[in-house]
Amino acid sequence: MDRYIPADKTLFYCFIAFLLWIPLPLGSNRPWSSSLLIVFTALLLGGWCWLYLRGRIEVTPVFKKALPVFGLLVASNLWVGYQWISNHTLDAHATLQQWILGWSYIAVFALALLLINQRSRIQLVLYALVLSGTAQAIYGGVMTLGGTEYSFFIPKDSYTGVATGTFINRNHLAGYLVICLSLGLGLMIATLHTERSGSWRNRLRRWMMALLGEKARLRIALIIMVIGLVLTHSRMGNTSFFAAMMITGVIALLLSRRATRSTVILLGSLLVIDIFIVGTFFGVEKVINRLENTSTQRETRDDVNRYSVKLLDEHLLTGTGAGTFYTAFPAYREADIRIFYDHAHNDYLEFLSERGLIGFIPLLLAAALSFAVAIKAQWKRRNALMRGVSFGCIMSMIAMSMHATVDFNLQIPSNAATFMLVLALAWIASYHTSRKTNL
Repeated sequence: MDRYIPADKTLFYCFIAFLLWIPLPLGSNRPWSSSLLIVFTALLLGGWCWLYLRGRIEVTPVFKKALPVFGLLVASNLWVGYQWISNHTLDAHATLQQWILGWSYIAVFALALLLINQRSRIQLVLYALVLSGTAQAIYGGVMTLGGTEYSFFIPKDSYTGVATGTFINRNHLAGYLVICLSLGLGLMIATLHTERSGSWRNRLRRWMMALLGEKARLRIALIIMVIGLVLTHSRMGNTSFFAAMMITGVIALLLSRRATRSTVILLGSLLVIDIFIVGTFFGVEKVINRLENTSTQRETRDDVNRYSVKLLDEHLLTGTGAGTFYTAFPAYREADIRIFYDHAHNDYLEFLSERGLIGFIPLLLAAALSFAVAIKAQWKRRNALMRGVSFGCIMSMIAMSMHATVDFNLQIPSNAATFMLVLALAWIASYHTSRKTNL
């Protein structure tokens, strides 16, 4: 008897390839690479719609559950479209670009909910991000430690001496690595044993499997990504990772009805081994020095935030138009800002100043609802994989919300698209039910 092959199998693998590709070309933060992102998502969504119209696939129950978030994302992007059509923007071309990109991000959210519909697919997506993050960390580490300073086939003209991977900015590599680390840690937690080992023979067998099996490879990948994160010397990237890990660990232990010793040991080992051993050899003291000097060295981006508040006062409700911060800000900055800033170095201020309350509130509600659903999954689900996925999503969202206060990760297409995947995974963790079908 022939095995059933899902009609969307090829689309799913193309989606995996898309997730692996988007961080490579400078974080897809160039016109040509962001255009490829737009084309890829349009083709994938078009392919899914074609299969759906032919009656070969169905809308997943998880997608139906996530319709409120989908609606909020669409509402925010419709407002961006209104800004462009009504010429309620300082730069119509930039707003049009953001409007089209916005539909691509929404497509990533929808495709994740529609295509990641099996347990094996959930695992493959998580492993794909671990693979991508590990590759970025290795590449960034080799470029930095080897003295060969290249990003994506081009010599680096900034951030030399620190890891940037295939990104331009070290903070954006740090943001991407934190997402991959969070989901990888969730995957690691999903493999932990919840029952007692019993005899010494069983304990020995588990230890050998941990040393030689899949867990060991995953743990090595996590260590490599931590090394890459430390080598970025990103202050908030490192701070948000360890803070989010501790906060999420506490949440998981409080919500777990059976707090396992193995979970506590894993989180503790990450703090002890990664900070004191990995950090000793790969320069964590440089990150600490940058943190200590932050309060004594004058940071112009703090002034950028201060002047951005003045921008908000005049455009709080409707915004200046998506993608127009670089156009609007020069009119509000003062003489002490001598550097050109194309972003606010604060995602909250940038989204709010460009989209206004009308466009910003739906985005905030979408993230808040997804976070609440991830918390619900951590409390309600007993399935180890679903709990691991929810752990990774909670940790990612906490870390990104912290990093967003001092940087603009969500303005980088690859990081924004990957974060949309995190939002979708939160709903999958809460509402996915197993189906006995082949990948």
